[in-house]
Amino acid sequence: MKTTIELPDSLVKKAKVLAAERRTTLRTLVVQGLEHVIAEKHVAAKDRAKKLFAAMDKVPGITAGKRLTRTEANAR
Repeated sequence: MKTTIELPDSLVKKAKVLAAERRTTLRTLVVQGLEHVIAEKHVAAKDRAKKLFAAMDKVPGITAGKRLTRTEANAR
């Protein structure tokens, strides 16, 4: 998809230099940057979930062995 975005001149200059150094295009750098940000968001969500479950394991009466399976949770 083609789109138009407005970027600061100084950022575009730095990006073009980097693209030339990497022997790639500005478009490729933009795509890689967006993919990185999107992937980072997914990782952050997984990290939050891991932290939540780790905190739940510290609560008396809640252990990994006592967690419901998806089927058990849906049955309730």
